[in-house]
Amino acid sequence: MQKSVRYNEGHALFLSAVARKEGTKRGYLSKKAAENSRWHEKFFALYQNILFYFENEQSARPAGIYLLEGCTCERAPAPKMSTTGKEALEKQHYFLIVFGHDGQKPLELRTEEESECDEWVEAIQQASYSDIIIEREVLMQKYIHLVQIVETEKVAANQLRTQLEDQDTEIERLKAEIIALNKTKERMRPYHVNHENEDPDIKKIKKVQSFMRGWLCRRKWKIIVQDYICSPHAESMRKRNQIVFNMVEAETEYVHQLYILVNCFLRPLRMAASSKKPPISHDDVSSIFLNSETIMFLHEIFHQGLKARIANWPTLVLADLFDILLPMLNIYQEFVRNHQYSLQVLANCKQNRDFDKLLKQYESNAACEGRMLETFLTYPMFQIPRYIITLHELLAHTPHEHVERKSLEFAKSKLEELSRLMHDEVSDTENIRKNLAIERMIVEGCDILLDTSQTFVRQGSLIQLPSVERGKLSKVRLGSLSLKKEGERQCFLFTKHFLVCTRSSGGKLHLLKQGGVLSLIDCTLIEEPDASDEESKVGGQVFGQLDFKLVVEPSDSPSFTVVLLAPSRQEKAAWTSDISQCIDNIRCNGLMTSVFEENSKVTVPHMIKSDVRLHKDDVDICFSKTLNSCKVPQIRYASVERLLERLTDLRFLSIDFLNTFLHTYRIFTTATVVMDKLADIYKKPFSSIPIRSLELFFATNQNNRGGEHINDKSPRLCRKFSSPPPLSIPSRTSSPVRTRNPLSNSSANTSQSAASSPTSAHTPQTPTPQTPTPTTSSPPLPPSSTSPPPNNSKPPQDQVPPIPSSPDQSPGPTAEGEEVPRIDPFCGKLLFTNSERTCDKEFIIRRAATNRVLNVLRHWVSKHSQDFEMNGELKMSVICLLEEVLRDPDLLPQERKATANILSALSQDEQEDAQLRIEDILQMADCPKAECFESLSAMELAEQITLLDHIVFRSIPYEEFLGQGWMKVDKTERTPYIMKTSQHFNDMSNLVASQIMTHTDVGSRASSIEKWVAVADICRCLNNYNGVLEITSALNRSAIYRLKKTWAKVSKQTKALMDKLQKTVSSEGRFKNLRETLKNCNPPCVPYLGMYLTDLAFIEEGTPNFTEEGLVNFSKMRMISHIIREIRQFQQTPYRIEHQAKVTQYLLDKTLIMDEDTLYDLSLKIEPRLPA
Repeated sequence: MQKSVRYNEGHALFLSAVARKEGTKRGYLSKKAAENSRWHEKFFALYQNILFYFENEQSARPAGIYLLEGCTCERAPAPKMSTTGKEALEKQHYFLIVFGHDGQKPLELRTEEESECDEWVEAIQQASYSDIIIEREVLMQKYIHLVQIVETEKVAANQLRTQLEDQDTEIERLKAEIIALNKTKERMRPYHVNHENEDPDIKKIKKVQSFMRGWLCRRKWKIIVQDYICSPHAESMRKRNQIVFNMVEAETEYVHQLYILVNCFLRPLRMAASSKKPPISHDDVSSIFLNSETIMFLHEIFHQGLKARIANWPTLVLADLFDILLPMLNIYQEFVRNHQYSLQVLANCKQNRDFDKLLKQYESNAACEGRMLETFLTYPMFQIPRYIITLHELLAHTPHEHVERKSLEFAKSKLEELSRLMHDEVSDTENIRKNLAIERMIVEGCDILLDTSQTFVRQGSLIQLPSVERGKLSKVRLGSLSLKKEGERQCFLFTKHFLVCTRSSGGKLHLLKQGGVLSLIDCTLIEEPDASDEESKVGGQVFGQLDFKLVVEPSDSPSFTVVLLAPSRQEKAAWTSDISQCIDNIRCNGLMTSVFEENSKVTVPHMIKSDVRLHKDDVDICFSKTLNSCKVPQIRYASVERLLERLTDLRFLSIDFLNTFLHTYRIFTTATVVMDKLADIYKKPFSSIPIRSLELFFATNQNNRGGEHINDKSPRLCRKFSSPPPLSIPSRTSSPVRTRNPLSNSSANTSQSAASSPTSAHTPQTPTPQTPTPTTSSPPLPPSSTSPPPNNSKPPQDQVPPIPSSPDQSPGPTAEGEEVPRIDPFCGKLLFTNSERTCDKEFIIRRAATNRVLNVLRHWVSKHSQDFEMNGELKMSVICLLEEVLRDPDLLPQERKATANILSALSQDEQEDAQLRIEDILQMADCPKAECFESLSAMELAEQITLLDHIVFRSIPYEEFLGQGWMKVDKTERTPYIMKTSQHFNDMSNLVASQIMTHTDVGSRASSIEKWVAVADICRCLNNYNGVLEITSALNRSAIYRLKKTWAKVSKQTKALMDKLQKTVSSEGRFKNLRETLKNCNPPCVPYLGMYLTDLAFIEEGTPNFTEEGLVNFSKMRMISHIIREIRQFQQTPYRIEHQAKVTQYLLDKTLIMDEDTLYDLSLKIEPRLPA
C-alpha cells in the first residue's frame, strides 16, 4: 500500500528555473514566518499556477513551492503595532493568500509599494484559475439544468403520448355512442311524432311522474349514503382517519421539540464550547446530546412525507413511509443506550456555575415554554413505543382486506423487535442506575455497589437491637422510645451484600462502622428463637416474634451477631424470605464454582455453555442477552413447561426469576398446575428434574469418588445453606445446637436395611448446620436456619447425644463393621466413606428436590399469602403435600422443621399486627362529627391523611394489577380495591375544594388555601406523595383556580411552596420528578398509584402476553413484576402514626363534599365573570 507521494525533484527544479526567467511576475517580497511571526525577504517567481520563492535572486534551488489553484488573494490590513512602529508600517502594503486545501495555513506577504502589491494580487488571482473554476461551476449548473429540462421534457412527452392514446380511445368510444344514439333516435322517431300530438294533461302527468322518479332516486341514494355513514365500516374508517390526523399532529409536535432541542440548546452550546473560556467541552456536548441532530433530520423528512400524504386526501397511503423510516430507526439504539449517561454528564456540568447560568438563559427562551433541557432529552425515549401504539390502534381499525394491512403489520413487528432490543440494552443498565442512586445517598460511598453483578432486592427501615454483656438484652431499654430513635436503621438488601445505615438529621445516610456492610456469604440467618435459648425466649416475648438475627462469621475477623426488629410480621416474613433466598443463591453458586473448578476442572460458564438448553433458542424458548443473578441468560419467551422446568431446576436459585414467576403465573397458567409440578418434583424427582441437572449431579459425585479430598482453598464455599426458615412460631423440633453430633445417632431400622435400601442409608446421618451434601453442586441438604456460628459450638467428639424429639431421630446401635461417616472440622463437610458412596446419588437428588420444593413453597406462602386465602383448594393441596413430606422417613430434621413452619403459617388465622383496616375507620366515621377544620392543626391533618392513604393503598392485592382490570367495563368487580383507592383520592380532593369554597369572605378562603398547602408540604415530608397530589389537584380545579381575588391574598411564600410541590408531582415526562424522588426516598411511603397504573397500561398495550407461536412473553412478565415489587415494597412498610378518630371522622365525612357543578356555581357566585 502506497504511504507517500513520489516527488520528481528534477521536474520541480526545471519549473523553478523557467519561473525565474520567464515567470509572469517576479520580485522581492517579505514573507511572515509561522514559527516566530518575523518577516523575511525572499525572491518570489510566479509561473502559471505555481509560486516559487528563493533565498535570493541568484539561488539555483527554490526554498519553497505553493500551488495556487483554487486559492484566493486579497489585500490585508496592517497589523496593530506600538506608536513607534506606525511610521514604518504605513510604508508597507500587506496581502494574504488563502489556500483551498484543508490544514494549510494562509500565506502572509508584504511589499513596500502599493502598485506592486496590487500587481501581485492581480497576478496571483489570475494564477488561481478562480475565474475558470467559477465558469466551470456555472457551466455545470447549466448542464444539470439542461439535463433536468431534458428529463422533464421526456416525461412530458410520455404524458402527452399517453394522453393522445387516451383521447384516441375516447374518440372511438364517443363515435360508437353516437352511432348507438342515432340508431335509438331512429327507433324513437315515431314515438316523438306521437308525443307532439299528446294531450297537455298527459304531458303534465308525465312530468310529475318524472319528478317523482327523480325524487325517489335521490332519496334512495341519500338513504344508501346515510346507511353507510352509520355503518361500522364507515365508523372504523373515521376512527382510522382520526388516528392518522393525530399521528401527524404528534409528529409535528415531536419535530418541533427536536427543533428546539437542536437550535435552542445543541448549536448554541457548540458555539459556547468553541469560545475562549468555554463553560463546557465539545466532548461533554456530544455526550449530552448524542445523535439528537440526526434524529431531528430523520423525522423532518418523515414529517414532510406525512404532510404530503395528507395533502392528497382522501387517497391516504402510509405504509411505504414506514418502509422508508424503519431501516433508519436503528439510530435510536445509541440514544436510548446512553440516555442515562447523558443525564449524568449534564448533572455534572451543572456544577459549573457559568454553564448553569448559561443553561438557565437558554431555558428562559419563550420557545422552551418553561421546560428544562432534561425534558427535551427525554422526548426521543418514548417515540418508538408511541409508533407501536399508533400502529396498534391503526391496525385495529384497518380491515383485513385493506391494501395496507400487511405492510402496517410488518412495520409494527419490526418496531416491536427494535423496541425489544432497546429494552434489553436499557434493562442492563437499570440495575446499575439503582445501585448508583443508593451509592450517592451514602456519605462515605460504597464500593461494592459499583459491582455490576450486584442486584438490588429491597430496602426499608428496621430497628437494630443493642447488645450488652453476654449478649443479654435489657428489657427496660427495649421498651423505651429511645430505642426506636437510636436503633432505627435504613437497610438495603442486595444479592451479595446487606447494608445497614443510619440517617442523620440532614437526611444523609452513614454506614455503620461495624456491621455496616455484611457479606451474605459470611451470614447465617436465624429467623426464630431457639426453644432452649433463654435469651431468645426473652427477646421473643418482648417483641412478639418480630426480631431475627444475622450471625456474621468473617474469615479475617471475630464473628458477631446483628439483631434486627421488623415493624410487623408481614414485613419480617418479606425480609427473612428475601435474605434467605439471597444467601441460598450465592452459596449455591459458590458451591457449584468450587466443585466444578476444583474437582472436575470444569468452570461454571463452561457448564452453562455445555447445556444448550440454558442459552440456545429453541422452538419452545427464546433467551435475551441479559444475564440473571445466577449468570444465566434471562428468558424472553418460553412455553409454560419450560418455565416450570426452570422453576424447579436444582442448579439455580434465581430470586429474580422466582419473584417474577410468583407475581405473574396466573396470567399464563394456574396455581393447580404449579402445585402439580412441585408435587411431581418431590414424589418423582428423577423423572421430573431436567436430565442435564441429573448429569451435573452424578458427574460431580463421580469426580469425588476417588478420595476424600477436602476443599481447603475456599472453606466459605462449603458453608451451609439457609434452608426455609420458620415463618411464625418456633418449631417443637429440638434445636440443632444440641444435635451437633449426628454421627453417633442412627435409626434402628435404617441400620438394618442399609444394604438393601440405598435410599434410607443416609437417613440417620443428619449433617451439621454447617454442611451441605457431600461434594455436590446441587443445593445441599437443607439445614436448620437457627444454628449459631460453628465457632460457638463444641467439637463433635465432646457432644452428648440428645434426647430425640421424634421417632425418626431416636438413637440406635450402629451395625458392626459398618463405617460411620465423619465431619471435617475445618469446613464442616459431611464425608462419606467408600462403602456409602455407592448409594448417595439418589439420596442427594431427593434431598435437593425436597429443598427446592420447600424453598418455593416458603417463598410463595410468606410473600403471596392471599393466593391461599382466596383459594381454599390450593391451600388444602399445599397442606396435603406438606403432610406427605412430614411422613417421609428419610426427612432430615431441618427439612422437618421448615415443613412444620410452612404448615403453621398456612394453618394459623390471618393476623393484622395491630394495624387498622379501612373498614374499622369507616365505621368510626359514622359517629357524629366532633371537630371542624379550624380546630385541627396542619400536622394532625397531614398525619391522618397519610395514615388513611397508606391503609387504602396497602389493601390493594397485587393480582388486581394484572390484566388492566381497572380499565374494563366490569372494573368494580375485577379491581374493587383499586377503585376504592381512586374513589378515596377523589373524595379527599373534593373535600379540600369543598372546605375552601364554604368560606364566604376572601381572607378566610386565602387562609384555608395556605393551611392546605402547609398540609401538603407536611405530607411531602412524610413521603405521602399521593396526599400531595390530592391537595394540589384540588387547588388547581377551575372552581378554585379562577378565584383571582382569593389568590391575590395568598402569600408569596405559599405560592412558591405550591409551585415546588406541583413540580414534584407533575405528570410531565411520565412523572419524571416523582420517580426520581421515589428512587431516593426510604419507606414508609405512599406513591401516586396512577403513575404505576399508567406504566402497567403502557406495558399491556405495547406488548402481548403470548407470541404468535403461543410462547409466554416472560420479558413482559419481568417488567410487570418489577412494577408490582416496587408497589408491594411501599405497601409492606407501615407508618408509625397513631390513629386519631376525631381527625379521620372529619376527613371521611362525605356530607361535607360538594360535586363539581355545585363547586363551580358557588365559585361564580363568589366571583362572577367579568363582562367581555
